[in-house]
Parts: sequence; C-alpha cells; structure tokens
Amino acid sequence: MKIAIYGTGGVGGFYGAVLARAGCDVALLARGDHLAAIRRSGLRVRSPMGDFLVRPAVATHDPGEIGPVDFVIVAVKSSHLPAVRDGITPLLGPETLVVPFLNGVDAHERLVEAGGRARMGKGLTRIMSEIAAHGEIRHIGVDPYVAIAEWDGSASPRVDALVAALRRAGVDAEVPPDIDAALWLKFLFICSVGGVGAVCRMPLGPVRALPETRALLRRAMEEIVAVAAAHGVSLPHDAVFLAMNTVDTFPAEGTSSLHRDIVAGVPSELDAWSGAAVRLGAEAGVPTPVHSFIHSVLLPGELEARRAAKTGTFVEPERGLPT
Repeated sequence: MKIAIYGTGGVGGFYGAVLARAGCDVALLARGDHLAAIRRSGLRVRSPMGDFLVRPAVATHDPGEIGPVDFVIVAVKSSHLPAVRDGITPLLGPETLVVPFLNGVDAHERLVEAGGRARMGKGLTRIMSEIAAHGEIRHIGVDPYVAIAEWDGSASPRVDALVAALRRAGVDAEVPPDIDAALWLKFLFICSVGGVGAVCRMPLGPVRALPETRALLRRAMEEIVAVAAAHGVSLPHDAVFLAMNTVDTFPAEGTSSLHRDIVAGVPSELDAWSGAAVRLGAEAGVPTPVHSFIHSVLLPGELEARRAAKTGTFVEPERGLPT
C-alpha cells in the first residue's frame, strides 16, 4: 500500500509516521528546513502513546518524484488547497483515493476538479499535534480518530483498506454512518470555539465561564446547525448541548489554531471557518449574525497578515498546530 501525505505538518506528519511504522510505503511532501531534517535524520514523533522514529520511503517537495499512489492524505491549511489542486496530478492513478484531513466542510469540493469524483473521498480527523522542531512531531493529546468515506458517503474496498491500515497503525478509524454529518459536527465545534476565542483574544476557560461569551459561543453553534440543515445535513437534536459539554472538558488554557495564528499575525484559516459559515449561510438564505461579526472583526488583521506574508515582511513559521 503506497500512501502520499500531502503536507507533513502536525496532522500529516503524525499520520504519515504511524502508517510508515505500521509497514505502509509512505511518501511525505514537505518543504524547507522541516523537509531537510526529515531527509537527514528521519521523522520523529513524541506522543503519550510512545515516542518513535521513522524513515519514510520518500520525503520530497515535488509530487513528481513520488508518482501514482494508492492513497493521498491531504493535510494542509485550507489556504494551500489551490496549490494542492494544481500539484496533485502526478500522484493520481486510476484507482487513487484522495482524502482531505482539513478543518472545514468543503475541502473535498475544492479538490474534486483535480481528480474527479471517482478519486475523491471525504475525511476528517481529531487530534492535537504540532511540529515541535524541524523533523519532529509532538502529539499533544486527544486519541487520534479518523473518519473516511467515498464521495457519496459509502464504504468501498479501498476505503476499508485505508481504515484497516490506520487501525493497524493504532488509530481509531471508521466509516461513519453519515460522513457529512460528521464533517459538520466537527465544523460546528472548531468554527465556533475558534472564532469566539479569536475575537475575545482569550483562552477557552474565561470564554466558557463568562455568561455573555458562553451565550455567544452557543449562538455560534446554533447558527452552524441551521446552516447545515439548510444544506440538507441533519445534525442530532442535542448537537449544541453535547458540543458545549465537550467545551467544558477541554483545558482552560486551550486556544485554537485560528486564535494563535490571528494573535501571531500570520495567515489563518478564517475564510474556511467563520468565512465559510457566512458564505454557506448566505447561499442557503440562513442568517449568521455571530459568524458574520466574527469574520468582519478578524478580516482586517487577516488581510494584513496575508500582505505581510506575501511581501516577505513576515515569514510564517513552519509548524503544525492542534486541530
């Protein structure tokens, strides 16, 4: 089984490493000093599940050096999806399955034109991991979980094969009953928690403890439920209740990757989080006042971060952040 990991950050690096350790033929797509360290010394993982080192079959910045594979796991920031779409062709064979492990709900739609629906799957992961140093992934917490399905939400021999490989690698992997509902449930959580936390510039503890911001967080989640329903995705009736309960189990000092990027002044996934909630709500005629407010308030800083990154006045650090 040959697997390409498109984006060897905290998420892609972790899954590439555990799959390589489990005996899969893994090719890593990375860049810069991180890639150089992997080529020189291998990819190291530090995890509550045990530390280990792997030497992947291939580590490169060029998909053309890899060639067609059985599976492509895409684990980049949403802003890098156009580059993946434009560069993925050398990895695609007739039966290749492409599976995004991103934070939004429409990564598969943004990639589908590169390989067609026949190659495009849907996927999500839950894990907290990051690039701790060049060539080193730190698994911070949350037992790794992956949900995968074909474009139509079904299982198939190739989906089952990837699920089995992930399970052999120690990952809780499955084909969920409803992959679209699973994607939207994750979106409900990260988009709302990330957006409210970023606007408040506060970690999760104060946000959930203050009645005013706790209510804002709940309303943000309720907007996502309404937008999902308008797009034909029915979430459980207690989805917001369960999500708020989950919020209460997270460390009080916790922050989202969106929050940290906004504070650091580097390009974030704002467009794929609250921006997507606003866009998808508008498409379906569903008001999203909370997410519209979040997007509007954070957008000036986001645009400045992109300008700085583009002009070279701020160099974005290579890192993966908790997802």
